[in-house]
Amino acid sequence: MQWIPLTAPEQLAEVDAASQAGAVLLFKHSTSCGISRMALDRLERAWRSPNEAPMPAYFIDLWRHRDVSNAVELRYGIGHESPQALVIAQGRCVFDASHSAIRPEELQGMGTSS
Repeated sequence: MQWIPLTAPEQLAEVDAASQAGAVLLFKHSTSCGISRMALDRLERAWRSPNEAPMPAYFIDLWRHRDVSNAVELRYGIGHESPQALVIAQGRCVFDASHSAIRPEELQGMGTSS
């Protein structure tokens, strides 16, 4: 899986632009949380190569970039969770899941490619 790191709130304009062409994934990850690690591992096992990922995937390291997470919460109106997967389409959050509710097979059907 090829993650695109989100390291600055200004990058959300890039996310919105990409979401005009098709759904994109935002994944919030806490490096100190075992549940977050398990959710990340499930996603990465499901999509081992960039060609298997159903959509562009953006990664937010919550310990290093909590400001980005806060900006995501404000921009899309979705309360913060960790881990958390959000699907953005047409500049709006159309799906969110956290913890064990993050299921690669569910996200697979939301992507622009199969």
